[in-house]
Amino acid sequence: MQLDDRLEPVLKIARDNAAYVDRAGEYPAAAVDALRSSGLLGLTLPEDVGGLGGGPVELVEVLSALAGACGSTAMIYLMHVSAAMSVAAAPPAALPDVVEDLAAGRALGTLAFSETASRSHFWAPMSRAVADGDGIRLRVDKSWVTSAGRADVYVVSTGSVDDNTAVDVYAVPAAAGAQVTGTFTGMGLRGNGSAPMAFDVDLPPGHRLGAPGSGFGLMTDVVMPWFNLGNAAVSIGLAGASVDAAVAHCTRARLEHVGSSLAELPTVRARLARMSLALGAQRAYLAAAAASIAAPTDETGLYVLGVKAAANDAALTITDEALRVCGGAAYSAQLGVDRHFRDARAGHVMAPTADVLYDLYGKAITGQPLF
Repeated sequence: MQLDDRLEPVLKIARDNAAYVDRAGEYPAAAVDALRSSGLLGLTLPEDVGGLGGGPVELVEVLSALAGACGSTAMIYLMHVSAAMSVAAAPPAALPDVVEDLAAGRALGTLAFSETASRSHFWAPMSRAVADGDGIRLRVDKSWVTSAGRADVYVVSTGSVDDNTAVDVYAVPAAAGAQVTGTFTGMGLRGNGSAPMAFDVDLPPGHRLGAPGSGFGLMTDVVMPWFNLGNAAVSIGLAGASVDAAVAHCTRARLEHVGSSLAELPTVRARLARMSLALGAQRAYLAAAAASIAAPTDETGLYVLGVKAAANDAALTITDEALRVCGGAAYSAQLGVDRHFRDARAGHVMAPTADVLYDLYGKAITGQPLF
C-alpha cells in the first residue's frame, strides 16, 4: 500500500507545530484535522466500510513516522486506531454508521479504560454498569483518556451488569454526556489531550460491543495487539528521530580549536554507533511482531506481550544517549531531542506498563496463567 501521498501532508503539519504543541501543551488540532481528511483514520479498517484495508505493517509505518514528527499526534492517532478496531470487531447495533464514520474521519475515536482503583491493570475496571429499565446506566470515572473532550466516540469499559466477574465495553458518543473532569500537565506527550473524564450516561444495550461479559476478550484479543504494537511503533519513531538529530548535530557541530567535528571524536562515534545498533535491533523486532500479528502463529502471543516493553525500554536508552551526546544543544531545546526524550518516557508507564508486560511475558514462557 502506497501511503506517502496521504502521510506526507500530515507529517509536515505535525512537524511544523510539534515544538509549539509541546511547549504550550496544546492539542494538535491542525494535525488531527489533516488526519481526518487524509483517509488515514481508516488505515486499518476494511475497505467495505470505507477504510484503506491496511494491517499491522502499515500501522507501524505510519505511527513511526508520525511519532518522529510529533509524539502527541502519534498517540492521538494510536488511540483512535485502537478504538476503531474495537468497534469494528463488534459493531454496536445502536450505532449502525459508527464504523464508517471512524473510517472516513467523520469521527475520532479513543479508549477510556484506565481507572484509579485498578491503575495499570486496565483489564480490571472497578466501576460497574447498572440495569435501568430496558437500558444501561453508566456512572464511570476514568483516570486517563487521550483526546478527552475532543473525541467523537469513546470506547468505555466497565463491570458487566450481569456478572460481577465480567467486563463490558460500550461505544459512547461524545454527545451522550461525557465530561472532562480534570487537566493534564505531563512531562511528555503534552499535547495529547489526556485527562480524567466522567461518563454519566444512559444507553440502550445496543451500544455494547459484543455479547454481555465479552469485554475482557475484546481487550486482550483486539485492543492489546493493536495498542501494544502501535505503542511500540511510537517509541521507535521517537528513538529514530533522536538518532537522526544526534547524528546530524554531531556531524555539523565543530570544535574549532582542534579543527574537527564532534563526530570525529572516537567516544562520540561510539555512542552514535550504539544508538544506531540498538535502534536497528528494535526496528527488526517491531517488524517481526507486525508480521506475526498480521499472520498469527504460535509465537504471536509472545510478540504482543514483548514488543511494547522492549521498544519502550529501548526508547528510554536511545533518547537518553542522544541527550548526552548532544550535550547543551539538546538540553537547551535547540534540537528537539529533549522533546523526544520526554515523550519517550510516557510509553513505559502507559498501561499495560512495561513492567506488567515483562511479568506477563515471564508467565507465558514459564507456562503460568497470564491473568
